[in-house]
Amino acid sequence: MISPESSLALLFFIIGACLGSFGNVVISRLPRNLSIVRPRSQCPHCKKQILAQDNIPIFSWLMLKGQCRYCKNKIGIRYPLVEIICAVLFLALYLKLGLTVTLIEYLIFAWASVIASFIDLDHRILPDVFTLSGIVIGLVGAALNPDRIFIDALIGVLGGGGFLWLVAYIYMAIRREEGMGGGDIKLIAWIGAVLGWRAVIFSILCSSIVGSIVGGVYAAKQKSGMRTSIPFGPFLVFSGLLFIFGGPEIMHSYLNMFFPFFE
Repeated sequence: MISPESSLALLFFIIGACLGSFGNVVISRLPRNLSIVRPRSQCPHCKKQILAQDNIPIFSWLMLKGQCRYCKNKIGIRYPLVEIICAVLFLALYLKLGLTVTLIEYLIFAWASVIASFIDLDHRILPDVFTLSGIVIGLVGAALNPDRIFIDALIGVLGGGGFLWLVAYIYMAIRREEGMGGGDIKLIAWIGAVLGWRAVIFSILCSSIVGSIVGGVYAAKQKSGMRTSIPFGPFLVFSGLLFIFGGPEIMHSYLNMFFPFFE
């Protein structure tokens, strides 16, 4: 017999997968100013509506071997990937936080930030409907949630957004070209609103390290040198989510490694 805890864990996995499926629609349509409600999901190639049995998250893509039932064109692995990421995040957040108000806030942040990241990968934009709304929701949540501290969220918004704005301004003044978009500035403010100012410090440091490594590898493969341009948003989102699952512990270990006198 499945225990109530296991049933709830499975439920969160399924909810995450279903919202990931809807997220694929948002990723595809929102940047093109199309309705995310109508028409129903359709093949990106032949435009035929997808049958209900072919629209089951993760499972249908596997059963159809990654191709359209009608035209047999390939359906990219991006679709099940988004569904799996959302499903795993929902499950992991539930297992870490349990049924709490903070869980609801973090689920909203996780889903929206993952969707925003994939839009950034495709179009180099982070829609305001995610970032600005996320800042507002994060601040309201900090004010209402007894497990959070409002001043931490406010400092996260002002400090995170202000710091990246300053970096972008200095870069523009020196190089006479944009090095960081306004979307990234609003994104780090969103992270600060939901996770607090400590998450801002961690996310900036972690995303810079991971982004430099990935960017260096990509530049070497493309042979494009330092002129390579990659979206920074996904690295910020990855770092913000990593902070939820172990950021404070990682920061503590880092400080002990390089600054043992702080112990």
